[in-house]
Amino acid sequence: MKIPRLFLSQLRRSRWRYFTDQSWRWTIFLCGLSGIFIVALIVIFLLREALPAFQDIGIWDMISGKEWRPGQDKYGMLPFIVGSFYLTALALVMAVPIGILCAIFLAEVAPLKIRQVVRPAIELLVGIPSVVYGLVGMIFLVPQIAKIGGYGDSILAGAIVVSIMVLPTIVSVSEDSLRAVPQAYREGALALGSTRWQAIWHAVLPAARSGILAAVVLGMGRAIGETMAVYMVMGNSLLMPESPLDAGRTLTTTPALEIKYAAGVHWSALFADGIILLVFILALNSIALILRRRQFK
Repeated sequence: MKIPRLFLSQLRRSRWRYFTDQSWRWTIFLCGLSGIFIVALIVIFLLREALPAFQDIGIWDMISGKEWRPGQDKYGMLPFIVGSFYLTALALVMAVPIGILCAIFLAEVAPLKIRQVVRPAIELLVGIPSVVYGLVGMIFLVPQIAKIGGYGDSILAGAIVVSIMVLPTIVSVSEDSLRAVPQAYREGALALGSTRWQAIWHAVLPAARSGILAAVVLGMGRAIGETMAVYMVMGNSLLMPESPLDAGRTLTTTPALEIKYAAGVHWSALFADGIILLVFILALNSIALILRRRQFK
């Protein structure tokens, strides 16, 4: 009995389709796996280079030490850690309220024509190089802060610059979270007699809380990892900062400043700085992923 040609043709097509689907499946899987592989290689490389510093100095001594003097074999990173968190906290204090209110405006209030203009303008901030932010801060911001007190190059200057840089992240993620809230929440609040603002404040915002927290955490990771703009406006002082008007240095700027002439334990200590920074950023990104998953459950 002969097999019909139509059946053979369909069989060949199904086999080819199966082969194509499996090929793309494995290609996408390998591409995703390559990202994990690259991160693992980076971590292994940093650990290998930082291991001599951890052995000679000690992890706790590096984290709790208050003096960074490579010429005297002192590698305390506490001023850098405090400077990084000081900068990040001030930047978030300034950026989070503005970012969330802007996201509410775009998601709940703004007409379509205004939204089509405002959102691309905010997203355009991402494309501006960080060195441009640093130059603008050096020319316009630092002299104004110097009139308040100090030398102008300060944590406050860095925080203002970084707060502008993290705004697009906070606004875009918060807006997406607000838009993900079902329309029934708004209609139910309005049906119960709430005003539009009350519906947003008491129904929409609590429902989008996890996504907004994820936006804040992602903005925090962006702020704590910024290098060039902070390097240009913070003053790069090795002393422990005591106020926002003091100069300071962060974990990111130290390797950028000293890696060219470092050697021996000093070289390993800079990679240990990178390990500490990597742990902080990975922790923040993990928190953001957990919060985002809770948002869409």
